[in-house]
Amino acid sequence: MDIVHQAGTVTAAQIRDRMAEPPTYSAVRSVLRILVNKGHLVSEQDGARYLYAPTVPASRARRSAMRHVVKTFFGGSVEGAVAALLDLEDTKLSPEERARIEALIERASREGR
Repeated sequence: MDIVHQAGTVTAAQIRDRMAEPPTYSAVRSVLRILVNKGHLVSEQDGARYLYAPTVPASRARRSAMRHVVKTFFGGSVEGAVAALLDLEDTKLSPEERARIEALIERASREGR
C-alpha cells in the first residue's frame, strides 16, 4: 500500500521492482487481488497489464494510520507520539518547521483540541 500511495497508479511489476526483498510476481499479484477484493485498491486493465490505484486518498490514509499508531503504540497519547518524533536522533527542525509546528499547535488549541 505504501508503494501504491507513493506512486498513485502502478502495475504489479512496478510494485515488485520497488520492494527491497520482493516476493514472486505471483505473490504480488495475489496480494493485489486481495486488496482489490477488500476495497483498498481499484484495478483497471491497460492492454495486457493491470493498473492499481488506492481507493482512499493518501491524506485520509495518513490520518487513519496516525490514529492507529497513536492508539496502539502510545496509548492514545498525542504528547507521547510527538515526544517520540522529537526524540529521534535524526530529527532536525529548521526554524521554519518549528514555526509551522507551533502555529499548528496554537490553531489546535484555539479549536479546543
